[in-house]
Amino acid sequence: MVLLHVLFEHAAGYALLAVREVEEIGMLLPQVEESVLNVGKFSTIVKLVAFSPFKSAQSALENINAISEGLLHEDLKLFLETNVPGKKKKALLGVGDAKIGAAIQEELKITCQTGGVVAEIIRGIRLHFHSLVKGLTAVSASKAQLGLGHSYSRAKVKFNVNRVDNMIIQSISLLDQLDKDINTFSMRVREWYGYHFPELIKIVSDNYTYCRAAKFIGNRKELSEEHLEAIEEIVMDSAKAQAVLEASRSSMGMDISPIDLINIESFSSRVISLSEYRKSLQEYLRSKMNQVAPSLSALIGEVVGARLISHAGSLTNLAKYPASTVQILGAEKALFRALKTRGNTPKYGLIFHSTFIGRAAAKNKGRISRYLANKCTIASRIDCFSEIPTPVFGDKLREQVEERLAFYETGEAPRKNLEVMKEAQQEASEVVSEIKRKLDKKERKKKKREKRRLEALAAAAEEDNEEAAAQEEEEVEEPSKKKKKKRKSEGDVSENGIEEEQTPAKKKKKVSSSEEAPPSDQKKKKKAKVRQKEEEDS
Repeated sequence: MVLLHVLFEHAAGYALLAVREVEEIGMLLPQVEESVLNVGKFSTIVKLVAFSPFKSAQSALENINAISEGLLHEDLKLFLETNVPGKKKKALLGVGDAKIGAAIQEELKITCQTGGVVAEIIRGIRLHFHSLVKGLTAVSASKAQLGLGHSYSRAKVKFNVNRVDNMIIQSISLLDQLDKDINTFSMRVREWYGYHFPELIKIVSDNYTYCRAAKFIGNRKELSEEHLEAIEEIVMDSAKAQAVLEASRSSMGMDISPIDLINIESFSSRVISLSEYRKSLQEYLRSKMNQVAPSLSALIGEVVGARLISHAGSLTNLAKYPASTVQILGAEKALFRALKTRGNTPKYGLIFHSTFIGRAAAKNKGRISRYLANKCTIASRIDCFSEIPTPVFGDKLREQVEERLAFYETGEAPRKNLEVMKEAQQEASEVVSEIKRKLDKKERKKKKREKRRLEALAAAAEEDNEEAAAQEEEEVEEPSKKKKKKRKSEGDVSENGIEEEQTPAKKKKKVSSSEEAPPSDQKKKKKAKVRQKEEEDS
């Protein structure tokens, strides 16, 4: 009997499922195929043994990255060591990927199997996984898959913005297309304006200069000595400027209408703007190559290096190529034609455009192209895999190619590669340390600016909170003040009422005193009468 366990990697975690024992693994295939769409039947064949959920999204991403690269992660190793029965005879572990199976077999000595019935079982597990694991719903499983899928994709496409070779590929393609278009349009301007001023074609050979001259001259009959200085600025030659002036006076060209002249000038302006854009694009390509592949640029030039990267597809692909492939890169048609006709294979491809092969003698062109391809491969690998690429190695490799050219011509022995690489390594370490120091300085400044910004934001937030608290306090105090005022006004009203009651009483007292006044007057009268009697008696 054979006991088969199947390892299933899900976005939610690792699952180990046991398949019912059979005499031969092949006997399971028809049973699995029949029951794969039915959960009930499939559950009789496959049973969940263990499930280990991922602790976090970061842990899930680390595990899935390890699986995609065919590496055995510590979490998976612990899970298998804990749950896979190792002592039973003929125990097999079914896995979906052969690479991870080889890693498990090498690390844990567990016999692994892929394909066949294992693939069908994994298909069924993937379909019914949320039913096999308790507490896992289809919605939560799909959410886990979606989240992990986004994280995995983001991690895969993460790159350094300053080292993107896609921009180089697009730039060199656009540069080649612009060269073709500018050449075609310039020939059209020459043919069109040549009807009016045919002699200008022989005097001014450069396309860009011709378009500028045609736009400036316009109607040749209006050209005079006053325009000589301006023409000299355009053609950059006093003799040519004088020749243009003399040719305009005795030209065999036909007359041209103003509307035709306007169209020619407009088209010439477009060609001039395209030529100027090509110059700016070439500067951009040069700066981008110095960022992405400085060693390759220093060795073979920016344009040829960019063409090699474009033809290979990326800098990484170019770094993976052997020197023999780099040597004939761009000459594939000639290579296959030579193989088909059993003729001589090409000695060089795109690297023919470098200056080294043109300077070498005819008998040494093949030798120098082979040597140059070797150095280009080294430079591309240095640029691709170094953390901070520098042009130091490219300069040293260029010196080696120069010495090899001199050796072919004069027989002077070049320096040994070991000595040159030691010098290059020392210089490169100094340059890298300087670059790191500058980057650290920039990073510190950036952190300081960020800290100040955060402090300013925190201070502003604190002020806002204080203002809000003050407003709340005011809002709370306003009702209490209103209540106090109300109470005070009620108190005043009551006091006024008491006073009003008290004042009539006083008045009453006064009135009563006035009423009692007559008896006192009577006493006075009596006294007065008594005095009169006494006087009479006396």
